[in-house]
Amino acid sequence: MAIPEPVVIDPAGHDIHAEGARIRANGPVARIELPGGVLGWSITDHETARQALTDHRLSKDPRQHWTAFAEGRIGEDFPLIGWVLMDNLTTRYGADHTRLRRLTAGAFTPRRVEAMRAEVEKAVDELLDELDRCEPGEVLDLKARFARPMPARVICDLFGVPAEDRAQMLRGGEANIDTTLTPEESAANVEQWHREMQEFVEAKRRSPGDDLTSDLVQAQEEDGSRLNDSELVGTLHLLLATGTEPVMNLLANATRALLTHPDQLALLRSGAVSWSDVIEETLRVEAPVAHLPFRFAVEDIEIGGVVIAKGDPVLINFAAVGRDRTVHGDSADAFDAARSDKEHLSFGHGVYRCIGMPLARMEAEIALAALFRRFPDIELTVPEMDLAPQVTFIMNGVQTLPVRLTPRNR
Repeated sequence: MAIPEPVVIDPAGHDIHAEGARIRANGPVARIELPGGVLGWSITDHETARQALTDHRLSKDPRQHWTAFAEGRIGEDFPLIGWVLMDNLTTRYGADHTRLRRLTAGAFTPRRVEAMRAEVEKAVDELLDELDRCEPGEVLDLKARFARPMPARVICDLFGVPAEDRAQMLRGGEANIDTTLTPEESAANVEQWHREMQEFVEAKRRSPGDDLTSDLVQAQEEDGSRLNDSELVGTLHLLLATGTEPVMNLLANATRALLTHPDQLALLRSGAVSWSDVIEETLRVEAPVAHLPFRFAVEDIEIGGVVIAKGDPVLINFAAVGRDRTVHGDSADAFDAARSDKEHLSFGHGVYRCIGMPLARMEAEIALAALFRRFPDIELTVPEMDLAPQVTFIMNGVQTLPVRLTPRNR
């Protein structure tokens, strides 16, 4: 059977759900064309994605298993080169991945996450206090004023990033998900981001503190074989970026869903559904990470009814997976916090499950509950169709979330 023409990925991510539907129409595993004309595969089927996430024949290490990159046919002019050059558990395979995951997972044990509850609550309350000082009826961007700074503050506190350096330290991760950057801009961002993180690590070596970066540096000095310099910098890249962007989108997407579905907000306020229900349904229908690079076939493999050749890149389309009609029926595209089956893979699965998942869920529940409790009259000030998407096909969010927290005549 002939393979359909690849779906050309929109770098700006104008409509990731429509794009996901076009990909799914070509099968559970279908050809796509990435920026730079690079061909790959996208998995949109829930069960196939679950299998792929635990399949040892799919590697995340481009140096070993992306044939075109290893042979020099993919160079630094590839627009997504930042996702290839990182040196952390997202680009490792087998025993190396296990080693790095074990070292970083210790930062997010249930005990450590629960110990952070008071800090999360403090960050949320301080940001809401700032919003409470706004003029009655003032329109503000809730993403910029709340959804973004809340997780950024928490993760930067955890890793000891000074307040004056936070915007710059997080900028590299934000740029790395902008899939409209030119190859030159992307390569320059990777270089600067790496240099800034190295300088941060050196500062922690000179003046360690009571934070996880200092803990990682100390562990490295005690046993240099556990985490080399490149891995340490790459791990910080990963944890700071993934501790901010996905939570930001989860908060903004959940708020948008409730403000555009008053019946769902009424269910929440009546107690018919919980904040956990709202969060899980948001994760399913509006996965914060939409289309994640990269995996590579270690050998020729058959999955989802197609043969993926050795060395081919594969992406998991989490935004499409959450809307799989074979799992969620004809209402798969609808936000319904009362649905009984909210199963999703938006945090990954198996050994590739997000290590920050417990912290993300806790942050979301604390932040959303406090926001709607403090501002029960919150309303969106533009039609939902006028909300511009985040400029990326990797993440799933909005550029801005304009709201009015209180009535004009309060």
